[in-house]
Amino acid sequence: MRRSVLAVAVSGALAIGGVGVAEATTGYQLDGIGQYQVGMGGAVVAAPGDPMTAISNPAGLADIKPQVAFSAEVFNPTRSANFGFGEIGSHTNVYAVPSLGFAAPVGGGLVFGGGMYGTSGLGTNYIQSIPPTFQQTLHGNTLIASSNLQQFVFAPALAMKVNKHLSVGAALDIGYESASFQEQFGNSQTLTQSGFNLSSPSAAYGVGLTLGFLYKVNPMVTLGLTYKTPQIYTPLNWQESSEFFPAYFNSKTGQVTGATGRAGEYSAHLNYPQQIAIGLAIRPIPQWLVSIEGQWINWKNTLNQFTIYGPWNGTNSVSLPVHWRNEYVFNFGTQYDVTPGFQVRAGYVYGSNPVPNADTAANLIFPAIVTNAITFGATEKLGMGWKLTEAYMHSFSNTIQGGPLLDGLQNYVQAGYVQNTSSTLTENSYGIQIGYDF
Repeated sequence: MRRSVLAVAVSGALAIGGVGVAEATTGYQLDGIGQYQVGMGGAVVAAPGDPMTAISNPAGLADIKPQVAFSAEVFNPTRSANFGFGEIGSHTNVYAVPSLGFAAPVGGGLVFGGGMYGTSGLGTNYIQSIPPTFQQTLHGNTLIASSNLQQFVFAPALAMKVNKHLSVGAALDIGYESASFQEQFGNSQTLTQSGFNLSSPSAAYGVGLTLGFLYKVNPMVTLGLTYKTPQIYTPLNWQESSEFFPAYFNSKTGQVTGATGRAGEYSAHLNYPQQIAIGLAIRPIPQWLVSIEGQWINWKNTLNQFTIYGPWNGTNSVSLPVHWRNEYVFNFGTQYDVTPGFQVRAGYVYGSNPVPNADTAANLIFPAIVTNAITFGATEKLGMGWKLTEAYMHSFSNTIQGGPLLDGLQNYVQAGYVQNTSSTLTENSYGIQIGYDF
């Protein structure tokens, strides 16, 4: 079994503090953008309720009033990991998540809208002392493992109501991402003796397309469908003086061996996956909305292997097998109009875990492993077109467990000197959104 320290670091970079994610996360993707979507558990492809639909299903722009909305959210993930030397917690756990959406008719049956959203954090920050037994092998007495990936997406969109049943729309997804990560062993004062260090943030730009369809079967039933193409990004680039990649521990020689890199430019691509969402919205009575949705997210094509190119000794690339699987997501949301000016809603999200247990060690810095979440929300109309929306989300704790961090440590696990790796994640978010109907 081959487990690399570098794989652990890079998997952390895959955190889209970016996107990605905040709210109950499926992989590193948001379950809902803005507080209406959060309160509905993300089940909005067939139930557009505010201009954030430009991001989830642009066809929905043709079925809502002209309006604008701004959302501000506090995202609070609690994370812990065991690198083999005892469980530790991450030192960062509060992030801000803004989003903005608008919709306005432009004539000829067309509606122009757009959405902007961003998340930050969702990386991790672990610092741990190395037991004396392994200090010489790992070239130091301290482990630092951190990552930060931020992503911001702007999605200008056009929608058209073809007839009283069918609406169509498309959005251009323009993305910006910034990534940094490191995995180093060293003395507590200077972590420079060995390890992988890409801690200076690098920026990249990407583009993709979202296509949406909305079909009203009758006043009670609506169907929704969206397809998001892969979002392709320019390379992330880092200028580094040297790199050391400890690939595995040899129990016979007592040495760590692996790849080393010379001074120069290192680069990698971090694209965003294609996905499909299908939704059904039903109004049993005019005041009551029930919406369900299914999603398929193609993580395997973007995060099965993560390759870093650069002036490695003897090769020009190192591929990291993070082995993410495709994810299947179920969203449920319901809304009830208590009065004409007051709505309440609740939701539930289930997403299959894209991170295999066998690859826990390669994904410690970015767990992305929660599978179940509940949400609650409400909207109050304040008069003169203004409205206020609030939402709360809780993702239940989930833990994955795998083998040793480094190859060759299985005997040490069995002897009790080190432990198998594990990762745990719980999430909460609190948000408020102000909207105005024109």
